[in-house]
Amino acid sequence: MKQKVAIIGAFVAFAVVLILVVGGGGKKKGGDKPAPGPPPAPAGSGTSSAGGKVMIDFLYSSEKKDWIDAAIVEFEKANPDVDVVAASKGSLDAASGILDGSLKPVLWSPADSLIVNLLATDWQTKYGKRPFPADGEAGPQQLLLSPLVFAVWEDRAKVLMAASGGDSLTWKAIHKAVTSPKGWSAIGGKPAWGFVKLGHTDPNKSNSGLQALLLMTLEYYTKTSGLTVDELFDEKYQTWVKEIEKGVPTFEASTGTFMTDMVRFGPSKYDIAVVYESLAISQLENAQGRWGNLRIYYPPVTLWSDHPVVMLGGDWVTPAQAKAAERLIAYLRGHEAQSMALRFGFRPADTSLPLKTSDGANPFTRLAQYGLALELPEAATAPDGAVVRNLLMMWSRVARPQ
Repeated sequence: MKQKVAIIGAFVAFAVVLILVVGGGGKKKGGDKPAPGPPPAPAGSGTSSAGGKVMIDFLYSSEKKDWIDAAIVEFEKANPDVDVVAASKGSLDAASGILDGSLKPVLWSPADSLIVNLLATDWQTKYGKRPFPADGEAGPQQLLLSPLVFAVWEDRAKVLMAASGGDSLTWKAIHKAVTSPKGWSAIGGKPAWGFVKLGHTDPNKSNSGLQALLLMTLEYYTKTSGLTVDELFDEKYQTWVKEIEKGVPTFEASTGTFMTDMVRFGPSKYDIAVVYESLAISQLENAQGRWGNLRIYYPPVTLWSDHPVVMLGGDWVTPAQAKAAERLIAYLRGHEAQSMALRFGFRPADTSLPLKTSDGANPFTRLAQYGLALELPEAATAPDGAVVRNLLMMWSRVARPQ
């Protein structure tokens, strides 16, 4: 009898444990179905880290990594209660991740206002509101300035400038050289140079490629602002862009990748590269003497990468994080961090700081012999997000060589 009672007791105990594990301990609050809405913030997001510090996730475009890393070190020294978790990501990829909810940074700094406008438009369409104010102190704030430039081997550049009929390179001259079956010889270059090899990144993957596409479009229409969606449907314009793009051997995802290849392989790989001024600065001295002289040339109209920083107005940002983020923005826009930007080839957004200084390490003084200029041509205005979205769709559907 005692043995039977013991067996029954053991069975009851096992049943109780099983019910607790399956029915209670493994069940999520609110039922088995996940709550609707965007995916949760990525690992690492939160309001505090070890030691009670306020932790803020900062997502930024990769070309300014060295400056951001150096600035954050100094910021955290002065603000020991804040832990900045910084990560670099391409501007277009970051905008897509923020839109679909897979990325939830507190602060975001893409390469330029084109991408800010694009995200704002897409977010408004998807969620019915803006992800951040359009202007004011809570709106996008400029951190750095870097114009789009041509990096060209000097002997090729002289031929292109002669074909342009002036002292600057134009997309019309590049178009003429690229579309001719005679290549460089069609505009006075050496037949041995072969076909014209243009380098710019994939506009759907890299901001500099998007800027290159926009600049050639603006030159076609002789505009610096006011580009409309209707103009992107003009068949003559689409053909003109497609013909230029035939001169690009490969549409790389990274500006740095093809710029490195240009220096490594010389004009056998690329004759002309459309890049950020800051990136060209970082490679100029490496290129000299390898394949002739590599120089910077400014188009008649340029585009600024103004590196705006915005605090996202998502429900994942706590009041403590918002206050810490405001302090970081103020530091990055302050005198110390802005002065530091010169060392990395960027023009400070703080226009009170001189570009030309007595500092021997200042590239704007050291590299003037390679075409680096203080005075710049007129800059175009970034169009709204709807124009940017349709420009990218036009390129993907019509202008990109298959």
